[in-house]
Amino acid sequence: MGLVSLLLRLVALFSVLSVGSGIGANWGTQATHPLNPEIVVKLLRDNGIQKVKLFDADYDTLRALGKSGIEVMVGIPNDMLAPLAAKMKNAEEWVSKNVSKHITTRFRYVAVGNEPFLQTYNGTFLSTTLPALQNIQSALIKAGLSSQVKVTVPMNADVYESANSLPSGGDFRQDIHEYMLPIVKLLSDTGSPFTVNIYPFISLYIDSNFPAEYAFFDGNASPVNDGGTYYYNMLDANLDTLVHTLQKNGFGNMPIIIGEIGWPTDGDRNANMEYARRFNQGFMSRIAGAS
Repeated sequence: MGLVSLLLRLVALFSVLSVGSGIGANWGTQATHPLNPEIVVKLLRDNGIQKVKLFDADYDTLRALGKSGIEVMVGIPNDMLAPLAAKMKNAEEWVSKNVSKHITTRFRYVAVGNEPFLQTYNGTFLSTTLPALQNIQSALIKAGLSSQVKVTVPMNADVYESANSLPSGGDFRQDIHEYMLPIVKLLSDTGSPFTVNIYPFISLYIDSNFPAEYAFFDGNASPVNDGGTYYYNMLDANLDTLVHTLQKNGFGNMPIIIGEIGWPTDGDRNANMEYARRFNQGFMSRIAGAS
């Protein structure tokens, strides 16, 4: 699905609270028949993709990205959070092996975990995410890389919610509030962004009463009125819920990255090529209009 390739998920990698913006792609290496990394890099460059988000630190992938000029968010899988949290030495070795060693790769971010606070994980990563983040940040400082490589933690969009179902009522979920605040404070203190994965399709999937038009960008949905601010699509409402959440907790100036966004093409009656094309094209137009 997506506009780049059926093998790549369309994502946005842009700071909605700053001037700079751009479109990027998620690149996963766990595939039955993976493409040669050199071919993927060529596909990215041929399609004008200047930013890429990885879910791990595969050596061949990082080597292929070297000298490409593509900005990289390199990923740390959730199962590595515990050892990275346990020993500073582990974090230093990870940074040395996966960042410092690839001197020609244009690293921009290290993603510490991926959606570690998903409720389906039953709290598995609640106690290890922050210390892993702290140790990776300290390792980047020790390596002299912290000014150009920032840490972040891609979060699922349900780490925040609204008591009144309006964006202005946004706050971090009560059960993880105490875990979110120190993470966000570290991000703020280090000039790092808040990364969130947003999938409007999921709302349509789990709620049969969810208005389908609200998931798209055509302006056909009945707007949500939040004190005179009108929202015609879920993405804008969701992002503003996050903005209000950050403001409410004292981090109103934090940049935001959408780490993942897209639409599936099978597995549900609403998962099809027509809807995926409609969503992706609408999203691209929405971002172009916001640039």
